[in-house]
Amino acid sequence: FDGTLYDPCCGSGGMFIQCAKYVEAKQGDITTVNVFGQEKEDSTFRLAKMNLAMRGISHHLGDGPISTFDKDQHAGLVFDYIMANPPFNLSNWGADKLKDDVRWKYGMPPAGNANFAWLEHMIYHLAPSGKIGMVLANGSLSSQSGGEGEIRKNIINADLVECIVAMPTQLFYTTQIPVSLWFLNKQKKQSGKTLFIDARKMGTMVSRKLRELTDEDIQKIADAYTAFVDGTLEDVKGFCAVADIAEIEKQDFILTPGRYVGI
Repeated sequence: FDGTLYDPCCGSGGMFIQCAKYVEAKQGDITTVNVFGQEKEDSTFRLAKMNLAMRGISHHLGDGPISTFDKDQHAGLVFDYIMANPPFNLSNWGADKLKDDVRWKYGMPPAGNANFAWLEHMIYHLAPSGKIGMVLANGSLSSQSGGEGEIRKNIINADLVECIVAMPTQLFYTTQIPVSLWFLNKQKKQSGKTLFIDARKMGTMVSRKLRELTDEDIQKIADAYTAFVDGTLEDVKGFCAVADIAEIEKQDFILTPGRYVGI
């Protein structure tokens, strides 16, 4: 309900607006939240500024539209909360010009896929007690190509991954790609442990092509996470399980929830 919120690929500001709606629904004060973002498309950048201004959300979107990788407009800043839905499996993101960049603490992301570039960029911007919630294509859970497996292993060994949620298909208008939610936390209450949730069977089809999670679905996932943080969660076969780093290592540092929750 206060602090700084960052989205390095903020589009028209949808994630910020959803956060503002959440704060208001919980009777919080959105003016205590400082919003920082970056967007590379000119028309989308202007739309984001308009959307945030219309809702009275204090924001800092940099000097203008430019790729976060080409020019990090918030370099040197760290944020309390980072929430993002980056473009999936982005190729040609400029890796050749960024080989020695300070952001690649856990390994150089491959030139053909920016998934881990986004992830490492966000970790670089995370405050000492900060949290990340982000959407990534499912390939990031298990890929070993281009050094991605090594980067994932290093991030797991740094004890940053708090929770992984496998999501159902058809959640997006623009792509059928199944996705997962990654939650990272620099101050995990359950150190050395990660919660895995398999939500692939959840949600309701609201049209022939689009699925939505119900409020009950969302609450079930949220309740499992809260119980995990409190240390009271019981594993539920096929839905949720807690694994320590040694167990994840036995799975070659693959984070696919199905490997841990069973069927």
